[in-house]
Amino acid sequence: MTYRHATVRDDYADLASGAVLHSAPGFPAFPVRLASEMFQRAMELRGGDRATVWDPCCGSGYLLTVIGLLHRRRISAVLASDIDPAAVGLAERNLALLTRSGLMARAAHLAEQAERWGRPSHTAAAEAAHRIAHTLSADGGDVPNAVYQADVFDAARLRRILAERRPDVVITDVPYGEQTSWHGPDGAGGAVGMLDTLGSVLDENAVIAVAVRGRKAPRADRLRTCASFKIGTRTVALLRPQP
Repeated sequence: MTYRHATVRDDYADLASGAVLHSAPGFPAFPVRLASEMFQRAMELRGGDRATVWDPCCGSGYLLTVIGLLHRRRISAVLASDIDPAAVGLAERNLALLTRSGLMARAAHLAEQAERWGRPSHTAAAEAAHRIAHTLSADGGDVPNAVYQADVFDAARLRRILAERRPDVVITDVPYGEQTSWHGPDGAGGAVGMLDTLGSVLDENAVIAVAVRGRKAPRADRLRTCASFKIGTRTVALLRPQP
């Protein structure tokens, strides 16, 4: 399957994990081009100009931050949640980069590190932070965002955190059992259990785009599969709650 929307191999170096965007051991990044493709396919299915986007297994928040920076004009807000408190802290730092003040603070820190250690990579990252800030301002400015600690299998908790701002699009990359794995008392339910829970808390017009490793697209009783596609080692399923 070829890319339908992200058809041009753009230079995503400014969005590399560990440069401007924060990284940490055990929190893998995600292919930027595939993230863009997932969002655009989900928006094509949903319709409308702007959406609130939620990642319920956000990890570092890298996937959401990249989507927010690439598609600011089509995003009303981004929401992130994860059961791991370390992930929540890292996601808060990354989603702060969806604001001009956060990017300027990051640029200043990188410039200080460049001066202290004499590393050209820090200078380049500081310059990238300024470029990202300029683009973000031109595309509509700060992206409203919120990060929560929540078990993706805990429907009651998810309903509470989504009470004020309902997500239109859910985008997530599930744990593969390599660098990341499922946690919590219901973690054995895996991707299917997660999808069933999402189907119970989302509005019927919401769209879920979930990426898994392998060729088999995940399915769940509470959701109907609208489409699926495979790029590289990942299969992406597009699903909607049953009416």
